[in-house]
Amino acid sequence: MPCFRDTLERLLKKRAQKMLEALTYDDVLLLPQYSDIRSRSEIDISTDLGNGVKLGLPILASPMDTISGEKMAVSMSEAGGSAIIHRYNTIEEQAEIVTLAKASGAEPVGFAVGVGDDLLHRANACLSAGADFICVDVAHGHHIMMKEALTLLRREFPPDIHIMAGNVATVAGVNDLADWGANSVRCNIGGGSICSTRIQTGHGAPGLHTVSDCARTDRNVAIIADGGLRNSGDIVKALAAGADAVMLGSLLAGTKETPGEVHTNSQGQKYKTYRGMASKEAQVDWRGKYSSFEGISSTVLYRGKVANILDDIARGMRSGLSYSGARSLKELYAKAVWVRQTSVGLSESKTHITTRDW
Repeated sequence: MPCFRDTLERLLKKRAQKMLEALTYDDVLLLPQYSDIRSRSEIDISTDLGNGVKLGLPILASPMDTISGEKMAVSMSEAGGSAIIHRYNTIEEQAEIVTLAKASGAEPVGFAVGVGDDLLHRANACLSAGADFICVDVAHGHHIMMKEALTLLRREFPPDIHIMAGNVATVAGVNDLADWGANSVRCNIGGGSICSTRIQTGHGAPGLHTVSDCARTDRNVAIIADGGLRNSGDIVKALAAGADAVMLGSLLAGTKETPGEVHTNSQGQKYKTYRGMASKEAQVDWRGKYSSFEGISSTVLYRGKVANILDDIARGMRSGLSYSGARSLKELYAKAVWVRQTSVGLSESKTHITTRDW
């Protein structure tokens, strides 16, 4: 009888044409190019997601209960971005958060809905409270229940309401969600700092590969890179690969504006909780039980005002565009030249004086 290794090798050869090499942010760099940009103030990093949602800063705060509440929505708006009010609360609580954010001047403000029975009730309540766009928020968005949810929302609400949906990992997923009614699509399965979907399920794709694949769509739909972004350089790469905006969680975690209390540990360090919405802890708090868990709950050091972090990210983004000689996100996408780096190249890319062998 053939051994397991021989059988596996035959299967891999048979399916070789289907086995894709998928790269992520640390695997590549953008080549610097000639630039006539004299000041980074010349660079416009605004984006238009379509159907009325325009951002001066192409960043969305993730709809997580340890990220996006009223204060985050206000601060994101002041920086030019937006926050999506999470759905892990009662409909009345979510609508009240929207009201408070809008009464404080936040613009635009999104809100998340699931695909369950309360979909229309939640959407009606938050839109009535003044929200500007809907985000249909599920882990596996390329699904019949997403199709049904988008079809229902499009039937019930005016066509000028922006609907964001996701998450998906392929251009086929983007195309279907767009055909079902989405104006923008969140792209990435797994990859977030507290997400374990790829480990628990064996499914997903590296973040940069996902964005690049999804950006091949011929539909009139915006691409949101969501997950795995750890610094402004990763954000620049995501935008260069075709994203119209990015969604952040961990980069905003632990800030003053995130929901939750500031705690102090035995060493005198201040910290806040940051957790995935598919973690056991989040599921139990939200609905009193958990099913499949695909995330963790953790803590992050307290980081002060989110405005300071967003300022640093924006500066890094403008600097990144200038290295490609690009004055806008569209120019960056058109001009980007990619190179692959080895693991040694990655080590060289990082600051390494503290690990140098003198």
